[in-house]
Amino acid sequence: MHFKLICAFVQDDKTSAVMNGAREKGATGATVITSAHGEGLEVKKTFFGLNLETQRDVILFLVEEHLSREILESIARVGEFDAKPGTGIAFQIDVEDAVGVVHQMAKLKDMVEEEL
Repeated sequence: MHFKLICAFVQDDKTSAVMNGAREKGATGATVITSAHGEGLEVKKTFFGLNLETQRDVILFLVEEHLSREILESIARVGEFDAKPGTGIAFQIDVEDAVGVVHQMAKLKDMVEEEL
């Protein structure tokens, strides 16, 4: 079984919705890193040195490669990445090897067989 790592950078108020959308498409879990900061094309304004943009969460999904594109598209749709500039980004990276996913592989095997 081959995996992809999906990294999603989302507004913190969309984290739950993005995770639910990913689960609906086959993600079996995620790791959330809270309170990330970043900049897009334009630097956001500050008020007395305080940043006015919302907090970001980084969500890491280790997913089976056959499910990855649908999960990625669901994340983008639920997070409104293309509808509203600055709401977030997501991308996927090939994973050469992974350990600690034996329990997930049993569930994923049945899901992937249905997809193929």
